[in-house]
Amino acid sequence: MTSKLLTGAAICAVALAGVSGAAAQGARDQIRIVGSSTVFPYSQAVAERFASTTGSRAPVVESTGTGGGFKVFCEGVGEATADITGASRAMKESEWELCKQNGVTDISEAQIGFDGLSIAVSRNGADMDLSKAQIFQALAAEVEVDGQVVANPFKRWNEIDPSLPDDQITVFGPPPTSGTRDAFVELVMEEGCAEYQAIQALDGDRKKQVCQRMRTDGPFIEAGENDNLIVQRLQQDAHAVGIFGYSFLYENEDTLKAVKVNGVEPALETIATGEYKVSRPLFFYVKNAHRGVIPGLTEFVEEYVSEDSIGEDGYLGERGLIPLPEADRKTMQDAVVGGEHFSRYGS
Repeated sequence: MTSKLLTGAAICAVALAGVSGAAAQGARDQIRIVGSSTVFPYSQAVAERFASTTGSRAPVVESTGTGGGFKVFCEGVGEATADITGASRAMKESEWELCKQNGVTDISEAQIGFDGLSIAVSRNGADMDLSKAQIFQALAAEVEVDGQVVANPFKRWNEIDPSLPDDQITVFGPPPTSGTRDAFVELVMEEGCAEYQAIQALDGDRKKQVCQRMRTDGPFIEAGENDNLIVQRLQQDAHAVGIFGYSFLYENEDTLKAVKVNGVEPALETIATGEYKVSRPLFFYVKNAHRGVIPGLTEFVEEYVSEDSIGEDGYLGERGLIPLPEADRKTMQDAVVGGEHFSRYGS
């Protein structure tokens, strides 16, 4: 164990002791995990495996969204705070500064694999193949029409392109606190926006606003941080479209089907090879100060990054996780198990 880790554990022990000696040791006997709705099913699967193989209580896993997870994770060190947060994007520098302000200065970052950001419809819905430009036209607050940037007038898919279904545009997607929303804006909206000359001619801040802002007039509906609710909406409405991580499509292929993006359907193979161009890395972050203090945390982290979990034939692959290449995976495993200090933004 590194000196940093020992120091962190000592700090956490002091925080735990604040509720009184003997009581502190039994104050919390469950690991607490918050964060991304996309990472949620993977953390939940590891929690179930950990409980069944060790006899320990299963960790509590909460779906708070990536941004919300970092806010909770960075509240401080001690038994009243979360141990791990899942994220469908890397930690931002502003989030790292929040952590440091609250004494959360020794954490490790684990990239567990990759995920495809999926667009899906009910199996009873129309087959769809959308370009990123068409998706932008459907969901942006402002779009280009006849060379002018105007408030989005499109209400039906076939108004954007006659080849698309004559269905009302109803898309359920993630809120601004979600890493899925961040990834969708970056990988789909901004790239689709780049196809329109009038928007590209705008000044920098104005262009950024037009390319990133989702419409709020009805066709795009923020569905909260529980992606299972989006799945349920699609199962109930054959004309609705949903945006969520690939694992939710993978787990519900009996009732849902993918919308192709630029002719490519999200699948384990197309995400792994990069052919499907709407994919992103997935992470979790752990407080090293809580290792050795919160019962089972060290062992849980080891289980999460084990080959049995995230390897080529790991059980998380059965839920749709795309593994890291072997060399990258080994480097990450060594760093996380060893408690390597997060240093993306310096010390």
